[in-house]
Amino acid sequence: MVKKKTPRTFKEKFNRKHGQPLNKANSIKEIAKKSKIKYKNALKIVEKGKGAFKSSPSSVRPHIKSATAWGISRLYASVSKGSASAKIDKDLLN
Repeated sequence: MVKKKTPRTFKEKFNRKHGQPLNKANSIKEIAKKSKIKYKNALKIVEKGKGAFKSSPSSVRPHIKSATAWGISRLYASVSKGSASAKIDKDLLN
C-alpha cells in the first residue's frame, strides 16, 4: 500500500488544492489566477515579504536564501489561509 504524502508547506497545500504535483513551483501570476486575487495585490504581498526578509533576517528560516523566495512563501501562506499572513494581508486577498 502506497501512502500519500501529507502536505507540510503552504506551497504543498496550495498545489494539492489545485491538483498539481506537491513540489511544483508556480509563478506569482499563476498563484494569483488560481487564488482569484488580483495580480497587483499578489505582487504587493511578495514585496511585503521581501521587505520582511531584509528588515528582520533573524526571523527568516535558514533554508531561504533570497528575499524573493521569502516573498513568494508569504504569498503561498496568505492564499492558503496561513494564520498570520492571511490576517495581515487580508485587505489584499479580496
